[in-house]
Amino acid sequence: MSVERELNKRSGSKCELCGATENLKVYEVLPTKKGGLDESIMSCSTCIDQIENAGHEDLNHWRCLNDSMWSEHIPVQVVSWRMLSRLRKNGWPQELLEQMYFDEDTLAWAQATGEGEDDENKIIHRDSNGVILEHGDSVVLIKDLKVKGSSMVAKQGTAVRNIRLDHENAEYIEGKVDGQTIVIITQYVKKT
Repeated sequence: MSVERELNKRSGSKCELCGATENLKVYEVLPTKKGGLDESIMSCSTCIDQIENAGHEDLNHWRCLNDSMWSEHIPVQVVSWRMLSRLRKNGWPQELLEQMYFDEDTLAWAQATGEGEDDENKIIHRDSNGVILEHGDSVVLIKDLKVKGSSMVAKQGTAVRNIRLDHENAEYIEGKVDGQTIVIITQYVKKT
């Protein structure tokens, strides 16, 4: 059974965040380990657009989190926590956030994208042109790179999709090149 079919079944063909029934898509909650049902939610295009475009949130739309934060499904809880964290300066989201409890692994997953951190503490990853990089972005190598500990050379022009950010160092990202996960220095990539 496909992930989309299983998510439709799990959600009752509704957005697992706001309950909308139109323009539904599978939304993978990054960073993923295996992908699939346990790391995805069924969401409407309105929610996805606002999740992916910080600063363009309709505060009233997200009142739905009052219900979705109590979902029995971990990925729904994680996205709810991230949005409440992003909106917490508006009062009521902070109150809801204080009611949530996660085990250590779930909290680490929720915090993996940097939501919930104060802006001055956030590590910002930038490509060679100064463009901000996010989890899941695609980049292109701008120079041939020798991969340490291997005889492999990642060639200039190689596309690296679905990158992961190192949350301790702004100069490092991870991505797969020729099926191998490697660490790449941000000054050698350009966002596509």
